[in-house]
Amino acid sequence: MQTFDVVILGAGMVGLALARGLAKSALNIAIVEPQLPKPLATSRDFALRVSAISPASEKFLNQLDAWSLIEKQRLQSYQRMQVWEKDSFAKIDFDCQQAILPALGHIIENEVIRDSLWQLVRQQANVTVINEKCTQFEQGAREAWLQFEQAGMLTAQLVIGAEGAHSWLREQVNVPLTFWDYQHHALVATIRTELAHKGCARQIFTPQGPLAFLPLSDPHLCSIVWSVDKTRAEQLQSFDEARFNHELAVAFDSQLGQCQRVSELESFPLRMRYARQFAGDRFALIGDAAHTIHPLAGQGVNLGLADAKSLALTLCQLSEQGCDLGEYKLLRPWERERKAQAMVMIAAMEFFKQLFSGDAPGKKLLRGIGMRLTDQLPMIKQRWLAKALDLG
Repeated sequence: MQTFDVVILGAGMVGLALARGLAKSALNIAIVEPQLPKPLATSRDFALRVSAISPASEKFLNQLDAWSLIEKQRLQSYQRMQVWEKDSFAKIDFDCQQAILPALGHIIENEVIRDSLWQLVRQQANVTVINEKCTQFEQGAREAWLQFEQAGMLTAQLVIGAEGAHSWLREQVNVPLTFWDYQHHALVATIRTELAHKGCARQIFTPQGPLAFLPLSDPHLCSIVWSVDKTRAEQLQSFDEARFNHELAVAFDSQLGQCQRVSELESFPLRMRYARQFAGDRFALIGDAAHTIHPLAGQGVNLGLADAKSLALTLCQLSEQGCDLGEYKLLRPWERERKAQAMVMIAAMEFFKQLFSGDAPGKKLLRGIGMRLTDQLPMIKQRWLAKALDLG
């Protein structure tokens, strides 16, 4: 029977970031992942799933030595961010100079982040990879047990669920979810635009939902996230390419000229999930296993990476003190911090979603006045940016 200090279920971005964050510790770590990352082809189309990585997450990835590997692949910085409401004078423009930064963030394909972390973690001396599914989890007074079909059984002080929104571990420990359906689907695709994006991330609020154009490393390519109700999503997916391109350009106020979809069009439902517990005796949940939020501001991955960074620091401290890593009372400070941060982000996303819902003239007027005033008050804009970019 194998024995580990920490077992991480899931080799996604967040799980790998945690493992990498423990690289300099004395901890013996196992990563359990049935589908290991495959090497990325040098010449390939842009992936549909991308993330807006904040300066705080960039700093963390740099500390993990992953940022240089990401830069060797591909990424796109954005120096400006424009947000406006359709058929309204409501508009706000953010610039990196207001935050005294070289960029507001970077748009990076999720698979590029995962691949870069995987290159490092698979060479990590204190990591063992188990390429198999768990079949059973049991909590004991001093250790936890995980059962596998082929690898047999192993024990660990702490088992961490980083397997995404449909976490197997979360189900095994019966952690209930606070949950609601946003009644929207997100359409994602890669779009070629007539005009160059010039390193600017753009988002328009329409009566049907927000539409974001996120700049990619090709100056005429953007990744879109278009949030609409299920009926509209199905309608847009049923259109031929020419009709879809026309609908997209109209919805986007033709800000970048004519649009041409150059990838598949995928749709996925948007749901908020918030685990009632992020930790307990012998387990912890991070990333989408603990929380999922609306992609309105692209903060989901940043929130998950912050979970990993905070938990890595906590486990390193507990290990140095010779503590039991899986004792719930020792994990409670970490859990309180991360639950509070997740709730703030969930509440903020819900506030903005409700703020821009509805087409009543009075509500639109108030939105317009509020955004215009904010745009003209540098101090308020700087505070907004500092909060959004997690600059403290």
